[in-house]
Amino acid sequence: MTNIKFFKRDGGFFKIICDGHTGFGVEGEDIVCAALSSIVQTAVLGVLQIAAVNAEFKRDEERGYLELTLPENITERQRHDANVILSTLYLGAADLYSGYSDFIELEVL
Repeated sequence: MTNIKFFKRDGGFFKIICDGHTGFGVEGEDIVCAALSSIVQTAVLGVLQIAAVNAEFKRDEERGYLELTLPENITERQRHDANVILSTLYLGAADLYSGYSDFIELEVL
């Protein structure tokens, strides 16, 4: 099971943690894990490159772990852009969760 946690502060997302493999299919053929991984990694690229936020980023591919934390000292524009990207990620993850809740756990903290 993959656990994806979204952390909110002041009305916006500031941190995400995605941990574990979904177990929907065998490694290399798990479409649920591939879909979730794709949207999470695309959002991370968006935060880092499009929003230009120097976010703290940790990843362990073998474990299926990814963590992204926005720093507190970013501009309002960066905060806005990062929140749009992370909110879009949340919508995608929630949509996957609605169809595959036996394989994905979704939390907003």
